[in-house]
Amino acid sequence: MRYLVAKDSREAVALLNTGEDARLLAGGTDVLVRMKLEGKTPDLLIDIKEISGFSDITTENGGFRIGAAVSGAEMGEHAALKAMWPGVVEAVELIGSTQVQGRATMVGNLCNGSPAADSVPAMMAAGAMARIEGPAGTRDVLVADLLEGPGKTKLGKAELVSSVFLPAGLPKAGDAYLRFIPRTEMDIAVASAAVSLVLDDNNTVAEASVVLGAVARTAVFVPNAAAALVGSKLEPEALSACAAACAAACSPIDDRRGTIEFRTKIAGVMATRAAKIAFRRAGGKL
Repeated sequence: MRYLVAKDSREAVALLNTGEDARLLAGGTDVLVRMKLEGKTPDLLIDIKEISGFSDITTENGGFRIGAAVSGAEMGEHAALKAMWPGVVEAVELIGSTQVQGRATMVGNLCNGSPAADSVPAMMAAGAMARIEGPAGTRDVLVADLLEGPGKTKLGKAELVSSVFLPAGLPKAGDAYLRFIPRTEMDIAVASAAVSLVLDDNNTVAEASVVLGAVARTAVFVPNAAAALVGSKLEPEALSACAAACAAACSPIDDRRGTIEFRTKIAGVMATRAAKIAFRRAGGKL
């Protein structure tokens, strides 16, 4: 195996495009573990941590651009980012242990393609955009449009995600992410939910986004759940309708970590609890 440090994104794309079995290394918390578990190494390991901007959190158009090599710990220590998008940051901070947090990246969590990835529902609910660089140039796509299935994304040949952009937060807006896990920490979501809300001057929900994780082949928007919250102040009827819509949107698997019935039930519970947190963060009172 060859190990090379890319000096810029153009070089990283060129190395990916050589035809070799190549992998990118940012945090390494997925790729290195996979190499060990599978007992095989790629032809080429491309380190992207030294590329300018890849390790930076920068302001842009009132929002934030998070580079591909920014760790979860760095996001958690960024006060302004955490204040604007607390749900996204708390989702990233659930990835692994304290030690893993020092290396694991939000972009890596996205590109790993797991339906149970913690950061992905939160990014989707926030309207996050992924910047993709490849042989044909640079393009920006919604994070939601990058998902394909377990372990798969819609990245093309020799393409990489260089950063994620979180848009400017609106006044009276709030977001939240919750998951259910069998253990108290360091586990994979059995079901999860991210909710982003915007309130009007009367503290009524004017805009809503509800996204579920770990209950389908990819994280999924639930428009009917969001519609149930719009026009409400999270009265019991609205929350019940939201939970029912979430249950209807689930198509989970049955495994030793959770049954189909349980995942379907708990997804709505996570969504309504996350909605309450997002509502309070937006300035609403329950």
